Amino acid sequence: MPFTLRAVRRVLSMASAGLLAFAGAALAQPAPITRDIAGSKDHPLVPRYEGSLIIGYKTDRFAEVDIPMGPSVNPGVEKRHFERVDAAEGARTRLLYVAPLERTSLEVMRNYKEALLAGGFKTLFECSRDKCGDSIERPFLEFNPSRQLTANQVMEFAYSANVIDQRMLVVKLDRPQGPVHVIVFAAHQDNVANPTAGNRVAVFVDIVESGTMEKRMVTVQAPEMATNLGRDGKQAIYGIYFDFDKADIKPESKPQLEEMAKLLQANPGLKVYIAGHTDNQGALDYNVGLSQRRAEAVVRALTTQYGIAAARLTARGLGPLAPVTSNATEDGRAKNRRVELVQQ
Repeated sequence: MPFTLRAVRRVLSMASAGLLAFAGAALAQPAPITRDIAGSKDHPLVPRYEGSLIIGYKTDRFAEVDIPMGPSVNPGVEKRHFERVDAAEGARTRLLYVAPLERTSLEVMRNYKEALLAGGFKTLFECSRDKCGDSIERPFLEFNPSRQLTANQVMEFAYSANVIDQRMLVVKLDRPQGPVHVIVFAAHQDNVANPTAGNRVAVFVDIVESGTMEKRMVTVQAPEMATNLGRDGKQAIYGIYFDFDKADIKPESKPQLEEMAKLLQANPGLKVYIAGHTDNQGALDYNVGLSQRRAEAVVRALTTQYGIAAARLTARGLGPLAPVTSNATEDGRAKNRRVELVQQ
């Protein structure tokens, strides 16, 4: 069917509008970064490099963090990691800065190191360029969801192109209430989401303050446990504490152990499973093994310290296989890390 003059004009009008829209999109540029992102602030123990701006910020009341203690390695696709890590847990603050233009990562890192050592921190590990291993920015962010900041694309695409002169510093400050670990990673880079955040040094700072967990789980008394076991067949226990990644029961667990012993002493015919549970952070087999060792530690404490017959207690480690809520948040993960009494 032949085009009418009206149809031809309509096609031309639509094509013209499309070209104008394309031209407008091509001319649109991301807004320049001129101030810290809303709600962000420096950590009181770690000053910023003068003239830097915060483009990424996140805090957690309590988190588990791998502390890099060696260079990055690349054994295969999406398996990049650090050669050696230590573990820390506590309140966590992550900050992503862009330094002023025409600064080098050497200059920026020297300033951070001098400031941190002057504040009483001790160096645990440091590296630069090739000595940091294979593309250290990738296991630091791209293959490490716990470090990557993704609230917006400017955060997500830090170190996304032309990364050079990589440098990392890991320091520790010992305090009576618990140590503080600080990881500083700096590199000259481009940011594909916003060019104004690129062609300059970006600085990622990860701070973990151990000994800062809120003790929010109350001790469950023996009568309440007896009622819940009779009604539900199980009782969640949050008052048994372990050090991160260990199966040694901490001294502050004594009040809850005493209540568990009272329950068993008052009900001599009661036999229970001591079930250990973890969150979903880490490998499944490892978490199942860790939860088994923790359950066994509780059985040992009840038998050796309180005289409960071993035949009445059976330890089972379930790892992350029976969560009580989602592991998507730290509050959820805290609820999933527990010991349970399950009536046999």
